[in-house]
Amino acid sequence: MSKTQNYLMVEWNPLNWRKAERLTFKLLLESIQRVNVAMLKHWSKLQKTLIRSWSAKSIAVRWVTQDNQGKNTPSVDGLKSLTPKQRTSLVGSLKLTGKSKPTPRVMIPKPGTDEKRPLGIPTINDRSMQALCKIALEPEWEAKFEPNS
Repeated sequence: MSKTQNYLMVEWNPLNWRKAERLTFKLLLESIQRVNVAMLKHWSKLQKTLIRSWSAKSIAVRWVTQDNQGKNTPSVDGLKSLTPKQRTSLVGSLKLTGKSKPTPRVMIPKPGTDEKRPLGIPTINDRSMQALCKIALEPEWEAKFEPNS
């Protein structure tokens, strides 16, 4: 059985979100401690572990599809929302690759006039990747800038 099929066996609604958040928080806390002690080799391993973590991926997808204020905003691909099965498969397919695709721009009409303006809202997949990267990068910058803020 492949990893993707393994993810599909998990149902979205009965997930233990408290446990997923606790696991992610533990990794975040440990990475903050490693940055403070300047154990950069260990910190980068923790960051990779966090990016590959199923709980961090599921939290990122949850932020984008359920908790975010713009969760019902359609992206350039036209998707507004995802079913629980689609969310689970998105968690399984999230992989951080070297390059991201540029966001296509769609021309939408301006209100009250005949003019059009460009609009580029990333797809749900791209927004989930951004949220996952935010989860992984935030501890480093929080640890560095905490004394200054």
